Amino acid sequence: MSKAYLEQNKQRFLDELIELLKIPSISADSAYAKDVRKAAEMLAKRVGEAGIPTVEIVDTPGHPIVYGEKIIDPDLPTVLVYGHYDVQPPDPVDLWDSPPFEPVIKKTDIHPDGAIFARGACDDKGQMYMHVKALEILNQTNSLPCNVKLMIEGEEEVGSVNLAWFLKNHKSRLGCDVILISDTGIIANDTPSVCVGLRGLSYVEVEVTGPNRDLHSGLYGGAVANPLNMLAKMIASLHNEKGQITVKGFYDDVEVLSDDMRAEMAKAPFSLERYKNSIGIPAVFGEEGFSVNERTSIRPTLDVNGMWGGYIGEGAKTVIPSKAYAKISMRLVPFQDPEKITQLFTDHFKSIAPEGVTVKVTPHHGGMPYVAPTDTPGYQAASDAMEAAYGKKPIPVRSGGSIPIVSLFEHELGAKSILMGFGLDSDAIHSPNEHYGLFNYFTGIETITRFYPNFVKYNREG
Repeated sequence: MSKAYLEQNKQRFLDELIELLKIPSISADSAYAKDVRKAAEMLAKRVGEAGIPTVEIVDTPGHPIVYGEKIIDPDLPTVLVYGHYDVQPPDPVDLWDSPPFEPVIKKTDIHPDGAIFARGACDDKGQMYMHVKALEILNQTNSLPCNVKLMIEGEEEVGSVNLAWFLKNHKSRLGCDVILISDTGIIANDTPSVCVGLRGLSYVEVEVTGPNRDLHSGLYGGAVANPLNMLAKMIASLHNEKGQITVKGFYDDVEVLSDDMRAEMAKAPFSLERYKNSIGIPAVFGEEGFSVNERTSIRPTLDVNGMWGGYIGEGAKTVIPSKAYAKISMRLVPFQDPEKITQLFTDHFKSIAPEGVTVKVTPHHGGMPYVAPTDTPGYQAASDAMEAAYGKKPIPVRSGGSIPIVSLFEHELGAKSILMGFGLDSDAIHSPNEHYGLFNYFTGIETITRFYPNFVKYNREG
């Protein structure tokens, strides 16, 4: 019955997602605040149409949260669905093959059935909206077997800055047995997987200041420390020749996995040549002694996300800049604390500043790493649902990405999160030409509908 309803309504489900993707709900830019609100309003309308009787837009000190619930019986298990409707800025726009907020469907080698190209297609509007449509199917076919709550925010891409405020002020409403999230991915369309680990995050901005104003590079060049040159040297020193991070104490709390655990991880299919070709690089880089998959999941990282200063306009302007800047993100693994790492980085970066410049480090957002057990009713329900939809048992994997709120949920709500995502590494999230396969979208909807009865069954058995 559920699968028949999905087949009958595929085009409408796709049309509704396209409508949502047209809204530039960019949370990082205040110029788009009205669009973020518009996306929340559209989403709230669709959640209500999906058969969720209680839906509201909850204002926060920042962007609003869409909250909905359907309580069938307080004695039944409750699933809390989390997602986000905000998106990353589309820059650089000139690298998109089609406008980022004018969705188009194109076939690709990886997506022969077609993929929808738009900012937010995979991260996270497409994946979040699967849950809305799955709940519509369950409600319309009278097969929703438990209680459900939805909490869909508009600030994930800026660090979920007001989610803790929402949890604290609405904790009594958010009681649940499991939190279901689709903001991760699978290994491949023929190799399903469930994410059981996320890296944490420490994100900072650094400012290096030299002279009190921009100087003429001819009159002052050679006698004054150039902040851009100094910043480049400082950043270059943050890794040694073995690819290790040189911040003192950085690795002190890093989880060390056993050889057996690493061997299990190595069973996941991986082609080095395909990996390099997919992103157009001649060789991989990283910490010695670890595979590519280990470097992107169980090892911490430090990367420059942006660097600027001086004159970058058209033509020439020969200046020694007064200031230079960089944004730096550090992905963390279990047992690393983002506040501790931020302080270690701050102390180290200030200590390596050459004479002639001063350094300021401004922390932005961060989050704790997370590892989920595989022996819970939630994981078993997700595994069975994926096996039924894909015809293969999913592989438990750790992701290199960060969803800081997952640890926050467990701390505040006392519930485990199930990270059942359907995106692919090739979907170009946060990059130009982001896309999401139609196969992934519709298979995700089917899988989610299967999760609910499985979860009820395993809760009863437990």
